[in-house]
Amino acid sequence: MHAEDLRWYVVLAETEHLTEAAAVLGTSQPNLSRSLRRVESAFGVPLFERERRGLRLNPYGRLVLEAARGGTAAIDTAQQRIDTLLDPESGTVRLGFLHSVATSLVPDLLKAFREVAPSVRFALRQEPSHDIVQDLESGEAEIGITAPRPDPDVFGWHLLERQRLCLHVPPGHALAGRRRVELAAAAEEPFIGLRPGFGFRRVTDELCRAAGFTPQLAFEATDLATIDSLVGAGLGVAVLPSGAVRGNESGAVSVSLAGVQARREIGMAWRQRAQLTPAAERFRTFVRSLPATST
Repeated sequence: MHAEDLRWYVVLAETEHLTEAAAVLGTSQPNLSRSLRRVESAFGVPLFERERRGLRLNPYGRLVLEAARGGTAAIDTAQQRIDTLLDPESGTVRLGFLHSVATSLVPDLLKAFREVAPSVRFALRQEPSHDIVQDLESGEAEIGITAPRPDPDVFGWHLLERQRLCLHVPPGHALAGRRRVELAAAAEEPFIGLRPGFGFRRVTDELCRAAGFTPQLAFEATDLATIDSLVGAGLGVAVLPSGAVRGNESGAVSVSLAGVQARREIGMAWRQRAQLTPAAERFRTFVRSLPATST
Protein backbone atom coordinates (compact mmCIF):
# COMPACT_ATOMS: atom_id res chain seq x y z
CA MET A 1 0.00 0.00 0.00
CA HIS A 2 1.29 3.43 -0.98
CA ALA A 3 0.45 6.93 0.22
CA GLU A 4 -1.41 7.47 -3.05
CA ASP A 5 -3.64 4.49 -2.22
CA LEU A 6 -4.85 6.28 0.91
CA ARG A 7 -5.60 9.43 -1.06
CA TRP A 8 -7.60 7.45 -3.58
CA TYR A 9 -9.36 5.59 -0.79
CA VAL A 10 -10.55 8.85 0.76
CA VAL A 11 -12.10 9.97 -2.54
CA LEU A 12 -13.68 6.57 -3.11
CA ALA A 13 -15.06 6.44 0.44
CA GLU A 14 -16.56 9.90 0.10
CA THR A 15 -18.21 9.19 -3.28
CA GLU A 16 -18.96 5.48 -2.66
CA HIS A 17 -18.89 5.00 -6.44
CA LEU A 18 -16.00 3.58 -8.49
CA THR A 19 -16.82 5.37 -11.73
CA GLU A 20 -17.28 8.78 -10.09
CA ALA A 21 -14.16 8.40 -7.94
CA ALA A 22 -12.06 7.33 -10.93
CA ALA A 23 -13.24 10.37 -12.88
CA VAL A 24 -12.40 12.71 -10.00
CA LEU A 25 -8.94 11.14 -9.65
CA GLY A 26 -8.26 11.07 -13.38
CA THR A 27 -7.57 7.34 -13.43
CA SER A 28 -9.28 4.21 -14.73
CA GLN A 29 -11.69 2.00 -12.80
CA PRO A 30 -9.31 -1.00 -12.93
CA ASN A 31 -6.49 1.09 -11.43
CA LEU A 32 -8.76 2.30 -8.65
CA SER A 33 -10.01 -1.23 -7.99
CA ARG A 34 -6.45 -2.50 -7.68
CA SER A 35 -5.64 0.35 -5.28
CA LEU A 36 -8.66 -0.53 -3.14
CA ARG A 37 -7.58 -4.18 -3.00
CA ARG A 38 -4.16 -3.08 -1.71
CA VAL A 39 -5.76 -1.05 1.06
CA GLU A 40 -8.11 -3.87 2.06
CA SER A 41 -5.24 -6.36 1.96
CA ALA A 42 -3.17 -4.11 4.23
CA PHE A 43 -5.93 -3.98 6.84
CA GLY A 44 -7.03 -7.57 6.33
CA VAL A 45 -10.76 -6.84 6.07
CA PRO A 46 -13.23 -5.65 3.40
CA LEU A 47 -13.96 -1.94 3.77
CA PHE A 48 -17.07 -1.67 1.60
CA GLU A 49 -20.33 -3.54 1.12
CA ARG A 50 -20.76 -4.15 -2.60
CA GLU A 51 -24.22 -3.12 -3.80
CA ARG A 52 -25.88 -2.96 -7.22
CA ARG A 53 -25.76 0.85 -7.25
CA GLY A 54 -22.19 1.10 -6.05
CA LEU A 55 -20.33 0.77 -2.76
CA ARG A 56 -21.26 1.44 0.84
CA LEU A 57 -18.72 1.92 3.64
CA ASN A 58 -18.92 -0.68 6.37
CA PRO A 59 -17.81 -0.01 10.00
CA TYR A 60 -14.23 -1.04 9.16
CA GLY A 61 -14.22 1.29 6.20
CA ARG A 62 -15.35 4.24 8.32
CA LEU A 63 -12.49 3.66 10.76
CA VAL A 64 -9.99 3.54 7.91
CA LEU A 65 -11.50 6.66 6.34
CA GLU A 66 -10.95 8.63 9.55
CA ALA A 67 -7.35 7.43 9.77
CA ALA A 68 -6.72 8.02 6.06
CA ARG A 69 -7.96 11.60 6.27
CA GLY A 70 -5.59 12.29 9.18
CA GLY A 71 -2.71 10.52 7.45
CA THR A 72 -3.06 12.34 4.16
CA ALA A 73 -3.38 15.67 5.97
CA ALA A 74 -0.16 14.94 7.86
CA ILE A 75 1.60 13.96 4.63
CA ASP A 76 0.39 17.17 2.95
CA THR A 77 1.69 19.23 5.88
CA ALA A 78 5.06 17.47 5.74
CA GLN A 79 5.28 18.07 2.00
CA GLN A 80 4.48 21.76 2.47
CA ARG A 81 7.21 22.04 5.08
CA ILE A 82 9.70 20.26 2.83
CA ASP A 83 8.79 22.55 -0.06
CA THR A 84 9.42 25.53 2.22
CA LEU A 85 12.81 24.17 3.26
CA LEU A 86 13.73 23.65 -0.37
CA ASP A 87 12.89 27.24 -1.28
CA PRO A 88 16.09 29.34 -1.30
CA GLU A 89 13.99 32.47 -0.88
CA SER A 90 12.08 31.45 2.24
CA GLY A 91 13.70 28.31 3.62
CA THR A 92 15.33 27.84 7.01
CA VAL A 93 19.07 27.69 7.75
CA ARG A 94 20.06 25.56 10.75
CA LEU A 95 23.06 27.45 12.16
CA GLY A 96 25.20 26.64 15.18
CA PHE A 97 27.58 29.23 16.57
CA LEU A 98 29.93 29.85 19.47
CA HIS A 99 28.86 31.84 22.52
CA SER A 100 31.89 34.05 21.99
CA VAL A 101 30.69 35.33 18.60
CA ALA A 102 27.07 35.84 19.64
CA THR A 103 27.41 39.60 20.09
CA SER A 104 29.79 40.35 17.24
CA LEU A 105 30.44 38.22 14.18
CA VAL A 106 27.15 36.32 13.95
CA PRO A 107 24.84 39.37 14.20
CA ASP A 108 26.91 41.09 11.52
CA LEU A 109 26.61 38.10 9.17
CA LEU A 110 22.88 37.68 9.71
CA LYS A 111 22.20 41.38 9.22
CA ALA A 112 24.18 41.47 5.97
CA PHE A 113 22.52 38.32 4.65
CA ARG A 114 19.02 39.54 5.46
CA GLU A 115 19.62 42.51 3.21
CA VAL A 116 19.81 40.17 0.21
CA ALA A 117 17.50 37.37 1.48
CA PRO A 118 14.95 38.93 3.86
CA SER A 119 12.57 35.95 3.84
CA VAL A 120 15.09 33.27 4.82
CA ARG A 121 14.72 32.17 8.42
CA PHE A 122 17.33 30.85 10.85
CA ALA A 123 17.10 28.09 13.45
CA LEU A 124 19.93 29.16 15.76
CA ARG A 125 21.91 27.03 18.20
CA GLN A 126 24.37 28.81 20.51
CA GLU A 127 26.74 26.24 21.99
CA PRO A 128 30.36 25.13 22.58
CA SER A 129 32.52 24.08 19.66
CA HIS A 130 32.34 20.34 20.41
CA ASP A 131 28.52 20.49 20.37
CA ILE A 132 28.60 22.37 17.06
CA VAL A 133 30.73 19.59 15.57
CA GLN A 134 28.32 16.94 16.87
CA ASP A 135 25.33 18.85 15.44
CA LEU A 136 27.03 19.14 12.05
CA GLU A 137 27.71 15.41 12.09
CA SER A 138 24.11 14.54 13.03
CA GLY A 139 22.49 17.09 10.72
CA GLU A 140 20.93 19.10 13.54
CA ALA A 141 22.96 22.02 12.17
CA GLU A 142 23.91 22.54 8.54
CA ILE A 143 26.46 25.28 9.09
CA GLY A 144 28.59 26.19 12.10
CA ILE A 145 30.47 29.35 13.05
CA THR A 146 33.19 27.92 15.23
CA ALA A 147 36.81 27.64 16.32
CA PRO A 148 39.16 25.90 16.15
CA ARG A 149 38.85 24.37 12.69
CA PRO A 150 37.29 20.89 12.88
CA ASP A 151 38.66 17.79 11.11
CA PRO A 152 39.47 18.89 7.52
CA ASP A 153 38.84 15.36 6.23
CA VAL A 154 35.20 15.65 7.31
CA PHE A 155 34.35 19.34 7.31
CA GLY A 156 34.65 22.16 4.84
CA TRP A 157 36.01 25.44 6.19
CA HIS A 158 35.99 29.11 5.29
CA LEU A 159 38.04 31.52 7.40
CA LEU A 160 36.00 34.49 8.59
CA GLU A 161 38.09 36.30 11.13
CA ARG A 162 41.50 36.27 12.76
CA GLN A 163 41.17 37.63 16.27
CA ARG A 164 44.13 39.08 18.12
CA LEU A 165 44.21 37.76 21.68
CA CYS A 166 44.60 40.23 24.51
CA LEU A 167 45.09 40.16 28.24
CA HIS A 168 42.19 41.94 29.92
CA VAL A 169 43.11 43.47 33.25
CA PRO A 170 41.18 45.58 35.78
CA PRO A 171 41.44 49.37 35.53
CA GLY A 172 44.49 50.66 37.38
CA HIS A 173 46.23 47.27 37.19
CA ALA A 174 50.04 47.33 36.99
CA LEU A 175 49.90 45.89 33.45
CA ALA A 176 47.19 48.24 32.21
CA GLY A 177 49.67 50.79 30.89
CA ARG A 178 51.61 48.31 28.76
CA ARG A 179 51.30 48.32 24.98
CA ARG A 180 52.10 44.62 24.75
CA VAL A 181 52.66 42.03 27.42
CA GLU A 182 53.98 38.50 27.68
CA LEU A 183 51.32 36.20 29.12
CA ALA A 184 53.86 34.90 31.64
CA ALA A 185 53.71 38.32 33.33
CA ALA A 186 50.23 37.38 34.59
CA ALA A 187 51.22 33.95 35.91
CA GLU A 188 50.52 34.87 39.55
CA GLU A 189 47.22 36.60 38.83
CA PRO A 190 43.78 35.06 39.45
CA PHE A 191 42.14 34.26 36.10
CA ILE A 192 38.55 34.46 34.96
CA GLY A 193 37.89 31.89 32.24
CA LEU A 194 35.29 29.86 30.44
CA ARG A 195 34.16 26.53 31.81
CA PRO A 196 35.89 23.35 30.60
CA GLY A 197 34.46 22.08 27.32
CA PHE A 198 34.35 25.44 25.58
CA GLY A 199 36.70 25.71 22.60
CA PHE A 200 38.19 28.99 23.74
CA ARG A 201 38.92 27.53 27.19
CA ARG A 202 41.23 25.05 25.48
CA VAL A 203 42.89 27.92 23.62
CA THR A 204 43.62 29.86 26.82
CA ASP A 205 44.81 26.75 28.66
CA GLU A 206 47.24 25.97 25.83
CA LEU A 207 48.53 29.55 25.77
CA CYS A 208 49.16 29.50 29.50
CA ARG A 209 50.84 26.10 29.26
CA ALA A 210 53.11 27.42 26.51
CA ALA A 211 53.93 30.39 28.77
CA GLY A 212 55.02 27.98 31.51
CA PHE A 213 52.18 28.11 34.02
CA THR A 214 48.74 26.76 34.89
CA PRO A 215 46.22 29.56 35.49
CA GLN A 216 44.55 29.76 38.88
CA LEU A 217 40.86 30.13 38.07
CA ALA A 218 38.95 32.48 40.34
CA PHE A 219 35.72 31.95 38.38
CA GLU A 220 34.51 29.96 35.37
CA ALA A 221 31.83 31.58 33.21
CA THR A 222 29.80 30.54 30.16
CA ASP A 223 30.20 33.68 28.06
CA LEU A 224 32.85 36.29 27.32
CA ALA A 225 30.72 39.26 28.35
CA THR A 226 30.52 37.94 31.92
CA ILE A 227 34.27 37.40 31.97
CA ASP A 228 34.85 40.97 30.80
CA SER A 229 32.51 42.34 33.49
CA LEU A 230 34.21 40.38 36.27
CA VAL A 231 37.63 41.56 35.12
CA GLY A 232 36.35 45.13 35.17
CA ALA A 233 35.13 44.55 38.72
CA GLY A 234 38.67 43.56 39.76
CA LEU A 235 38.14 39.84 40.33
CA GLY A 236 41.01 38.79 38.10
CA VAL A 237 42.49 38.90 34.61
CA ALA A 238 41.47 37.06 31.47
CA VAL A 239 42.55 36.25 27.93
CA LEU A 240 39.94 37.48 25.47
CA PRO A 241 39.77 37.95 21.70
CA SER A 242 39.99 41.53 20.53
CA GLY A 243 36.55 42.91 19.67
CA ALA A 244 34.69 39.87 20.98
CA VAL A 245 32.85 41.91 23.63
CA ARG A 246 30.87 44.85 22.31
CA GLY A 247 29.54 47.79 24.23
CA ASN A 248 32.28 47.34 26.79
CA GLU A 249 31.43 49.45 29.82
CA SER A 250 33.20 47.30 32.39
CA GLY A 251 36.32 49.47 32.48
CA ALA A 252 38.58 46.48 31.81
CA VAL A 253 41.75 47.37 29.92
CA SER A 254 42.79 45.31 26.90
CA VAL A 255 46.55 44.77 26.45
CA SER A 256 47.85 42.99 23.35
CA LEU A 257 49.58 39.67 23.97
CA ALA A 258 53.06 39.28 22.58
CA GLY A 259 53.74 36.19 20.46
CA VAL A 260 52.88 35.28 16.89
CA GLN A 261 50.60 32.44 18.04
CA ALA A 262 48.36 34.76 20.04
CA ARG A 263 45.55 34.60 17.48
CA ARG A 264 42.23 32.82 17.21
CA GLU A 265 40.73 31.89 13.85
CA ILE A 266 36.94 31.87 13.53
CA GLY A 267 35.44 30.19 10.50
CA MET A 268 32.36 28.72 8.89
CA ALA A 269 32.22 24.92 8.86
CA TRP A 270 29.95 22.41 7.15
CA ARG A 271 29.97 18.66 6.64
CA GLN A 272 31.51 18.02 3.24
CA ARG A 273 29.42 15.00 2.27
CA ALA A 274 26.10 16.50 3.38
CA GLN A 275 23.78 18.17 0.90
CA LEU A 276 22.75 21.57 2.18
CA THR A 277 19.22 22.85 1.76
CA PRO A 278 18.97 25.58 -0.91
CA ALA A 279 18.62 28.28 1.77
CA ALA A 280 21.72 27.02 3.61
CA GLU A 281 23.66 26.76 0.34
CA ARG A 282 22.68 30.33 -0.44
CA PHE A 283 23.91 31.47 2.98
CA ARG A 284 27.18 29.53 2.61
CA THR A 285 27.79 31.05 -0.82
CA PHE A 286 27.09 34.52 0.54
CA VAL A 287 29.44 34.11 3.52
CA ARG A 288 32.21 32.65 1.34
CA SER A 289 32.08 35.77 -0.81
CA LEU A 290 33.08 37.88 2.18
CA PRO A 291 36.78 38.57 2.85
CA ALA A 292 38.37 37.42 6.09
CA THR A 293 39.03 40.16 8.60
CA SER A 294 41.53 40.68 11.38
CA THR A 295 40.99 42.36 14.73
